[in-house]
Amino acid sequence: MDKKTSTKETPKKEAPTKSTPKPEVVKVEEAQPEQLQTSVSTDKPEPKKPTTLDDLQKIVDNITKTILEHRQQIAELQEVVTRKRKPTNNGKIQIKDKNTGKVYPSNNNCYQSLLKAGELKELVDKGVFGSDPTRNNFGWFALNRAWPDRFEEMRPDQSEEVKAEQPKDQA
Repeated sequence: MDKKTSTKETPKKEAPTKSTPKPEVVKVEEAQPEQLQTSVSTDKPEPKKPTTLDDLQKIVDNITKTILEHRQQIAELQEVVTRKRKPTNNGKIQIKDKNTGKVYPSNNNCYQSLLKAGELKELVDKGVFGSDPTRNNFGWFALNRAWPDRFEEMRPDQSEEVKAEQPKDQA
């Protein structure tokens, strides 16, 4: 029993509790002269004015003004960048009709132009382009299958050379 009582009498280390005392913070206004440090000024700071609707309106107006200035700067920068860009070829393929020498800007334009000119009458009569050839969006492909040797695909830089070779009355 003596052993049991002796173990009970030894002081146990207490675990730190959540309510440990925090260091005391002293505000400058409430501090006594001896609590003030030499680096802290003894002047009282001016109390903050409460924010009013007029103050908020001024802030909003300043932000709006800044946004408008930035919008103008962005537009000016875009204009500068646009001026510095060099025109590039978009890679579209043009179609040259070998029989007539005419250059068409696109596949569908070639098909529609020849259809309106009546040059595709024999193919229309055969039904190559379907029941309504004017509404056929893929008529170029049927036309190219029917007459594969008549058309030549060209890049725009090649078509400029062809236009230079053509007489002025055809261009």
